Amino acid sequence: MKVSNIKRLLTITVGLAVSACQTTLDADFLILNGDVYTGEDSIRQDLSVATKGSDIVYVGTNPSHIRARQNLDASGMIVAPGFIDPHTHARDDLKSEESEKRENSAFRLQGVTTVVIGNDGGGAPDISDQASSFAEQGIGTNVGLFVGHGAVRKQVMNRDNRPPSPNELLAMESLIETAMRDGALGLSTGLFYSPGSHSETDEIISLAKIVAQNGGIYDSHIRDESNYNIGVKAAVEEVIEIGRRAEVPVHISHIKALGVDVWGQSNEIIQAINKARNDGIDITADQYPWTASSTSLSSAFIPSRLKAGGEEVYQNRLSDPELRSEILSDVKENIRRRGGADAVLLTRSKPEWQNKRLDEVAKEFNMSPEQMVVHIAQNGDSKIASFNMNDADIEAFMSQTWVMTGSDGGSGHPRKFASFPRKYEIYVKGKQVLTLTEFLYRSSGLTAKTLNLCNRGFLKQGYKADIVIFDPSAYSPKADYENPDRLSEGVTYLLVNGELAVEKGQSLPNLPGTIVNRCLKAKRSTQ
Repeated sequence: MKVSNIKRLLTITVGLAVSACQTTLDADFLILNGDVYTGEDSIRQDLSVATKGSDIVYVGTNPSHIRARQNLDASGMIVAPGFIDPHTHARDDLKSEESEKRENSAFRLQGVTTVVIGNDGGGAPDISDQASSFAEQGIGTNVGLFVGHGAVRKQVMNRDNRPPSPNELLAMESLIETAMRDGALGLSTGLFYSPGSHSETDEIISLAKIVAQNGGIYDSHIRDESNYNIGVKAAVEEVIEIGRRAEVPVHISHIKALGVDVWGQSNEIIQAINKARNDGIDITADQYPWTASSTSLSSAFIPSRLKAGGEEVYQNRLSDPELRSEILSDVKENIRRRGGADAVLLTRSKPEWQNKRLDEVAKEFNMSPEQMVVHIAQNGDSKIASFNMNDADIEAFMSQTWVMTGSDGGSGHPRKFASFPRKYEIYVKGKQVLTLTEFLYRSSGLTAKTLNLCNRGFLKQGYKADIVIFDPSAYSPKADYENPDRLSEGVTYLLVNGELAVEKGQSLPNLPGTIVNRCLKAKRSTQ
């Protein structure tokens, strides 16, 4: 007998002996025949994955000893860690009295098993109360919570446009300390929005130090993504300064170059961030794959200084004839920097404005676009899709190893329903900006590492059974700007904490989600 045949026979014999000696492993689900990506920089592997309860109990090549309650045939499909969305506006759905909304199917059917809320400075300080409410009502995906600087500042200082007194700063620090102790992932800011826009850098650094002492992260909608005030490059430098002086990991929400005046500045921003990372600053970012952003019309076009003091004072200023000329001039300039009135689509608004461009509505009402903006702001406001980015900047940011997938998903924009499959369809399959492995890692493992989430983001024994199984030929977005609420397709199965949340492409009426916590005092690598 040839030596090679003897070696092969010995290998088979040893394998059979090992298999015979293995104790039977009971499992709930055994995922078979899929193209498995375990996370990190892993390539496709022929592995089987077994789960029991909320945990992964087996990842390997010889599952003959596993006795599962249900086998999931993943032939022709990709098996990967469930996606983690670091920036959403899913709070209202998760807190709804309607269990169907709490399923969070818009995210589930993209393959998302964990969403983060409280971004842009809006996270309520009562982390413990929120967590208890979610646990009591039940939620369809996992959720992580940020405490919001804007919410904290408003509680202590209302909407005052001034620095805090020493006692007010202590009060804010105390609220953030409590929130971190109760499980917040970190502190979020919305420095473009009131009341965050009224704060100075030193205030943020003082508060971020509390986060650093508790092993959290500083997450920011930066002060300027365009050239509204200090400019996007200076706003990025502010984040870097906060990271350096507070010695805290920092994260830029929905990184972009917003508006025609700053298109092309992505390369300088990337250089600044890479230099900071090389200097030891722990800095990352997330990004959604759309050329249009979404916010309220008033936030986009009405100067934030007018909102200081609260809603009643704000509305009085809009109606003040002595301020009218100045306000219209500012609004006109803000419309220009975002690409013009024809680049603004009114989404969630009154029926007479719904799904119309700003220039179209202004013409119907016989107003200039800037007059129309003020009129809408005085009559209930509107959500908008603002087409203000270009593909070159989007792709430049996306190709960076420190940029992960995020949706910023809220009502009135298709990014809530379709960001992950859109990124896959256009930038993986189409333009090939990312490989499949890069896309999967930057939608799961990188996010888990960035947020210091324990035992999530990878397919490993002992990790939580958050798993997506999708058909690579069918995984696709269906929502668009005119129809932002269409559910994505192609996710065949989704497990959230070991429980089927999607089966045969349908979101199930169950609520297996939980609150995700950070690994206390864990350190992240900037490389």
